[in-house]
Amino acid sequence: MEVKIEKLVYGGDGLGHQDGHTIFVPYVLPEEVVRVREVERKKKFVRGRVQQMLTPSPDRASPPCPHFTQCGGCHYQHIPYDAQMNFKAAILRETLSRIGRITWDGPIHAHPSPPLRYRNRAQWKIRPAGARHAIGYFQAASTALCPVEQCPVLSPRLEEVLSAIRALLADGALPGALREVEAFVDAADEKVLLNAALDSFSISPATLAAKLRAAVSGVETVLLHDMARDRFELIGPGHLSYRVADTSYQVGHLSFFQANRFLLEELTLAVVSGMDGRLALDLFAGVGLFTIPLSRHFRRVVAVESNAAAARDLEANIAGAAAAAQTANSPVEILLNDWQETPDLIVLDPPRAGMPADALQSINRLAPPRVHYVSCDPATLARDLQAFLAGGFHIEEIHLFDMFPQTFHIETFVKLVRSA
Repeated sequence: MEVKIEKLVYGGDGLGHQDGHTIFVPYVLPEEVVRVREVERKKKFVRGRVQQMLTPSPDRASPPCPHFTQCGGCHYQHIPYDAQMNFKAAILRETLSRIGRITWDGPIHAHPSPPLRYRNRAQWKIRPAGARHAIGYFQAASTALCPVEQCPVLSPRLEEVLSAIRALLADGALPGALREVEAFVDAADEKVLLNAALDSFSISPATLAAKLRAAVSGVETVLLHDMARDRFELIGPGHLSYRVADTSYQVGHLSFFQANRFLLEELTLAVVSGMDGRLALDLFAGVGLFTIPLSRHFRRVVAVESNAAAARDLEANIAGAAAAAQTANSPVEILLNDWQETPDLIVLDPPRAGMPADALQSINRLAPPRVHYVSCDPATLARDLQAFLAGGFHIEEIHLFDMFPQTFHIETFVKLVRSA
């Protein structure tokens, strides 16, 4: 079928219509006319792939990666970076309207990133390829491996790690049971933390860790996972030190930390700047990215984190830097259910699923003067903002932090103020 692309939608696809069906097609731009091969048909929509580009957009760019469209990691490399930012702002505005019934006519403050070499963390899949094994990412819309020789969104150090592991696999120097390697680098792009998952420990963990250390310079710590027995072996201190502005954070093997190495300071300043008072709650606090800066402006900060690994890092981080902070290793909704003291500020940075409904109800009950919401999913953000607006808040500012250039992912920061 021939389809004219009308707009981009969240998820990376372009949208068009044909014969009463909504058509979703990846790797296109608005106004392009494409011949589409159908790959999935539902009652109300069709998913397709471009079979032939009939009318390309004059804005179409040359992708910087030879694996683009085969590898499932990036979605927008065919779009100039400034246009990517504009499309994301439009998608965010449309999602707030469609899901949250929120009409936001104010500005969406853009915080762009360098479009390449921004990632401080990567996870690579390893699968058999002939007599050896290959390393890469899953193919688009598939669990089949796309072997990669380069990845331009990785930091230079991570690119070196990828190259070193690929060379070990090509030489048959790593066990065939190896299935996944994850690497995280510090702010200086020098020291490396490695996680490796294996079907089973076919060689001793110490031997495997030594092979990785010998091939990958700068490895500080290695965590190996025997998936058959769900057994972990740690070789090293168990964490890296990551510096953001004037604060160093301990980040362990299983802790969440933002993956864009260029925007961390800017995001932290946006969330914390201009705030002060008696009490702040930092919910879904992770390792304390916002907790420690908040503790310099509030007499008391309570950081809430339910993940055990992140909670350990959080405890270590505030012990060294934040006398005003305390932690609670609890699900946010359980802690808020019994909380009575009204904070001056609540900071939220939930996972992709957004806020639990009972946690939203508790925050509306507490009625803090300000809520600062950091979101990685515009759909759940729209749903949650609708609940906050119904609970007496209004939106003061919306910011778009482009934590993942070349992809459809949108990181949003929203300032909510309690209406008088």
